[in-house]
Amino acid sequence: MLHSIDRVLGPVTWLVAAFAVAVLLIGPQLIGAEKPPPTPQQVATTAADGKTVFTGSCGSCHTLADAGTSGAIGPNLDDAQPDAATVKAYVRGGGGGMPAFGDNLSNAEIDAVAAYVANVAGG
Repeated sequence: MLHSIDRVLGPVTWLVAAFAVAVLLIGPQLIGAEKPPPTPQQVATTAADGKTVFTGSCGSCHTLADAGTSGAIGPNLDDAQPDAATVKAYVRGGGGGMPAFGDNLSNAEIDAVAAYVANVAGG
């Protein structure tokens, strides 16, 4: 009786093991597959979200009239009139008393908030 069970379970066990090895070898390639670049519409949507990113991540510290924020910890961006490159540098790496947000925001979000601030603050 046990011999007949072993005859069935032996090959089944090997098939299950082979499947598990195949999944372990192929799985990371499927999970880590590169995503296609964003479409122009997605990029435009991200740029439009610059105000949303600013109000959610920056507005509690910075004043910016267009965003309706009146933070008093960081500089008034309407007065400072930073250009997009300056905003990107500070958001990514921090500086002065400002913490870095490079690990918290995606590159697209940083680009969007930098373009937004430069556009509405006149930098």
